[in-house]
Amino acid sequence: MNLDKEIKKEAFKTYGGSEKNTGSAEAQVALFTEKIAHLTEYLKSNRKDYNTQRSLVIMVGKRKKLLRYIRNKDIVNYRELIAKVGIRDTFK
Repeated sequence: MNLDKEIKKEAFKTYGGSEKNTGSAEAQVALFTEKIAHLTEYLKSNRKDYNTQRSLVIMVGKRKKLLRYIRNKDIVNYRELIAKVGIRDTFK
């Protein structure tokens, strides 16, 4: 599953600070969120694609680990990221 280069650049610029900052945890969370949304839409019409389902579960796990890291590092940044990206807060 490949995202458009423009979508990636925009996510890195918005959440990572610049287009070159692809390693920041915030930018990676934003990119995982885009991929998860894309795969979720795909799986609505292809319910029996089990390999894609497995990939989706793995991506959600990776995003959860990154969010846990951000939360432990800076709780204010974590809350802002959750609000910007539009995912619900599962860590209470």
